[in-house]
Order: sequence, then C-alpha cells, then structure tokens
Amino acid sequence: MGQAIIITRTKHTAAALREVAAKSDDGAQVRRLLAIALILEGRSRTEAAEQSGMDRQTLRDWVHRYNAAGIPGLASRHGTGREAFLTEAQMNELKQIVIKGPDPKTAKVVRWRCVDLRDEVKRRFGVRVNERTIGKWLRKLGLTRLQPRPFHPKKDAAAQEAFKKTLAVA
Repeated sequence: MGQAIIITRTKHTAAALREVAAKSDDGAQVRRLLAIALILEGRSRTEAAEQSGMDRQTLRDWVHRYNAAGIPGLASRHGTGREAFLTEAQMNELKQIVIKGPDPKTAKVVRWRCVDLRDEVKRRFGVRVNERTIGKWLRKLGLTRLQPRPFHPKKDAAAQEAFKKTLAVA
C-alpha cells in the first residue's frame, strides 16, 4: 500500500475545489481538481485516482503540483509551438513584395503565384517552405491568392482603342 498523500495547501475545501471545477473550461484540470477534492474528503489515493481516471502515481504528482502552485498549477500547459520561419520584419517585407508585384524582367513572371513566392522567399530569406505555407502566410497578412487578370507589360492603350473603333458591331 502506498504512503498517504499529504495536502499542505489548506486554503480550499473539497466543496470549494468542486465549485472551481464547475467553472473551469479545461477538462483535464477538472479531473485533477475533483481528485484532490476526493482526497480532502478522506478517500484513499487509490480510490481517488480510480474515480478520476488516473494512476496513483499521477495523482501523487498532481498533489505535489497543487501543494506548490495551487489551483493554477493544475491547469494544462500548452507549448508555444514551432518558432516562426520568418521574423516580423521579413513578413512585412514579404507583404510589400506581394503588394508591389513582380518585376517581369527579373522575376520572369507577370503576377505572383504561390510557387513563385515560395521561390522568392527562398532566394531572399534562405527559407524553404511549402506552397501551402505561402498561402497561409498571405491570409495571415490580410492578402488573398486571388488576383485580377494580368496584363501584358508592353500593351498599348491607344492601339486597343483604335482596334475597338475598327471592330464592326453586328
């Protein structure tokens, strides 16, 4: 039989822990609070762990965390996630690149596609990402992948108007 768990933090009663559990949105924290409430009522560690769906050792670890940090110590922790590929300044530069549009002479395209932007990001920032990531970044920057139909860089507006005047309307 395991050694009894001693809860040194006596600020909250079992009823108070149940009230906090009822208001919590974190399901895992609710289970932990209810398990500690059972211990405060005098239940054994084994019984409290079984009723809360955890192992005795796990419950012991949560009691130690509760003793050290209180109710906030029972909340689930979430990692910060992967570090961003581009810095905030680089993202702003990417936004300006997209808004300005490509230079047909150097980029050899008349409008940006995700595949073209992917290659541009690799060339400028040295970061390889998927085309889908480029689309996500565009949405994050408040931009869209949809663009108006491109026009030829050497188009002649006067010639177009002259053509429209000579076109026979039937």
